[in-house]
Formats: sequence, structure tokens, C-alpha cells
Amino acid sequence: MMRNLKPLILFFSITIFSIKAFACTIVYYVDSKTGKVFFVNNEDYFYHVKPYIEIIPGSGNELGRIWYGWDNFGQGGVNEKGLVIDGAVTPEQKIPLGYSAPKGNITDDILAKCSTADEAVQYLELGKIALKNAHILIGDKSGKAVILEWINGVKQIVLINNHRLVATNFNLSGTSPTEVTCWRYPLIQKGLDELDARDIKDTIDLKAVGNVLAKAVQLPQTDAAGKVWGTLYTTFIDVTEMKLVLVYKLNNSNIHKLDILNELQTGKKRRIKLE
Repeated sequence: MMRNLKPLILFFSITIFSIKAFACTIVYYVDSKTGKVFFVNNEDYFYHVKPYIEIIPGSGNELGRIWYGWDNFGQGGVNEKGLVIDGAVTPEQKIPLGYSAPKGNITDDILAKCSTADEAVQYLELGKIALKNAHILIGDKSGKAVILEWINGVKQIVLINNHRLVATNFNLSGTSPTEVTCWRYPLIQKGLDELDARDIKDTIDLKAVGNVLAKAVQLPQTDAAGKVWGTLYTTFIDVTEMKLVLVYKLNNSNIHKLDILNELQTGKKRRIKLE
């Protein structure tokens, strides 16, 4: 399956849109015909950061996990049980009374302690953790996924619907289809609808799901302050087969392919720098 990724990456170079703000896109998708689970993400951010992949084997009461990010913080990741997580910036909201922002590396904490989406939701609730300017998509190997949002002082849980969840940069709770202003959201939904409509004989694999996400990547562009930003990296996870592929800065020559369980079974912690 991984041998087929090159056409997927090349597709990035021809289906590009430009926007004026950061635009992360997260997709959790279950193939209704086979039950296979896929998790893909575009991480759009400033190019001056130095991202890396952190591989941490399990030890004691902590699960093995792989996360990707920078400055000792995981932007997203996966653990040995097939729990996946990522987040996207949203308009700032008031968080519930008694809750507070996470301290430290919450992505690593969740992946180390939780095996399922339900456990991750409970972990955040027990810790009274909320985000005022982002929502979190959490899914697992069983096909269970949710998006957590905190809006006007109330926690909201968006459940998986039509075997998919898509998160961009607006809060889904209380937003009707006619109120959606993010062009990426309906574009991704349309692409997933087309996957669903495929003949049962047509295989839906990581490349097929990744090509849907490819429509939302961002070419490098310079902001008013002279900073370059765009799609910093894209991650593709076959949760069923436990395979991870990361593409750095839309660059065909900087692709990292990992067998998740094999990496975690080595017993050696390591960091893969993307630069």
C-alpha cells in the first residue's frame, strides 16, 4: 500500500487553494464496506519551526506512542492501541467554569494513558481540561470518534456521523450547513461522498483518502510580517494496519513511512527530525 503514495503526493502540486489564515484540516474516515479506519491531517503553520516525529515505546503503565509536533508538544499522534488525536484552531470561546487549559504536553499524556476515544474523553473530563481556541478530534481503531469543543462555557461532543468526522477551523456545534464559511469543509465532505459511492470492487486505501485531503493543502506563502507559512507537514495513518506516513512541506523527497507497532516494539525512544 505504501508503494502507491507517490501519486498521492504529486497530486498536492496541482490542487492548491490560497487563504489568508491558517487552515488545518483533520479527517477520520471509516470505509463502510470494509470497516478500515483512516486518519489524515494537514498541519498548516509557520515554516520557521523545527518539527519532528517522537517515538516513545511503552513502559510501566504508559502505552507506546508516536506523536509529531515541535517545541516538546505533540500536535497530533497515535498510540499502540490505535488511538489517534489531533486538533485545529477555532475562534476563541469561553470555557466552562472550573476548567482550565492543559499543562505540558496533553497529546503525549492522552496517548500514554488512554486506549480508546471514550477513555480519552473521560481523561480530559476528570482533569477538567478545556481549550478556549481549538477543538480536538479523537478516534480509535474500533471506528469510534468524537470532536470535543468548549463553546460559551459548555462542553460539546460532536459524534461521528456517516462514518466520518471532519474538523477544520470553525466550531461544528450549533453551526448549520448554511452557516459553514470554511471552503475546505464541504470540499472534503464531497470527496468522502465520492469515496462512499465507489463500486464495492474498488479498494479504498490510504492513498484514496489522502487524495481527498490533498485538495486542502496550502502552498508556501508569505504573510504581512514576512513569515513563510503553508502546509508544514501532512500525516496519513492507516489505523487498521497501523501504518503512518508523514510528508514534510509537500516535498516528495522528504517522506517518512513508519510501521507503528514495529517502531514501538524496538524498545528504543527516538526522534526523527524533519529538517
